[in-house]
Amino acid sequence: MCPQRASTLEGKAAVVTGGSKGYGRGIAGALAAAGARVWITGRSETALGEAAAATGAAAIRADATSPGDWDRVFKTVLNAAGRLDILVNNAGGGVRIAPMDEQTDEAIAESIALNLTGVLYGCRRAAPVMKRQGGGIIINVSSGCALHAWPGWAPYSAAKAGLNQFSHCLYTELRASGVRVTTVTPYWGATDFTQAAGIAHVHPAATPEIRRQCIQPQEMGSLVVNLCAMPPHLEVPDIVIQPTVQPIEPL
Repeated sequence: MCPQRASTLEGKAAVVTGGSKGYGRGIAGALAAAGARVWITGRSETALGEAAAATGAAAIRADATSPGDWDRVFKTVLNAAGRLDILVNNAGGGVRIAPMDEQTDEAIAESIALNLTGVLYGCRRAAPVMKRQGGGIIINVSSGCALHAWPGWAPYSAAKAGLNQFSHCLYTELRASGVRVTTVTPYWGATDFTQAAGIAHVHPAATPEIRRQCIQPQEMGSLVVNLCAMPPHLEVPDIVIQPTVQPIEPL
C-alpha cells in the first residue's frame, strides 16, 4: 500500500474573516480539508458556531471594522499556533445599494469601514508577523464593482476599488520578504450578499436558476486553497472570476 500523502496545507495557520457564511464558510471548509488550522471570524456568535461545527474551524467573534477585535484575533491565533500563514480578508457587504441622493452618511461610512478600512487593519497586523516568519499569504476578496461601474453601487464600488489598489501596494511592499498578496475579484456569487443588501427582489443572482450558475462558496474555497498551495517563488497578484451567466455591460 502506498503511503498516504500529507494534506496540501498541513500545519498552516489561517484566519478567514466573514467566515460564518457564503464565501468565507466555503473558504474555511476548503482550507481545513487541506490540512490547515483555521480560525473564522464574524459578528454573529450563533452563525459562527454553526459554521465552525460544519467546517472544523475554530470561531472567534470579532468585527473586522474594530481594531481592538483585530488585536484579540491575532493574540488568540498567535498564542495557539505561534504563527500566521494565511489571512483571507473576506468580510464585506453592500450595506446600502442605492443612488447617491438616497444614501446616508452612516451607510457610506459603514460601507467604507467594512469593505476597505477593516482589511487595512488586518493587513497592518499580519504584515510584521509574516515578515518575521519569512513567508505567508494575504488574500483580499474584492468585487467586480472595483473594475466596473453600475448605478447605485458607488460607495461599495469606491471601497472595493480602494481595496484593489491597497492590495497592489501591499504586494510591492511585502514581496521581497517572501510574503505574497493576492487580490481575488469575483463577480456574481451564490452568497447572501443580495439579501443582506436588500436587493434580492430585483437582482438576477438571487433567483434559484441563476444562483446555481454563479460562483459557489466551495468553488471559491478551492481557488483559495490552490493559491495558498502554489510554490512560494510564484506570485499571483490578481485573479478575476466571472460566471458565464452574468452579462458584463457596465461603464
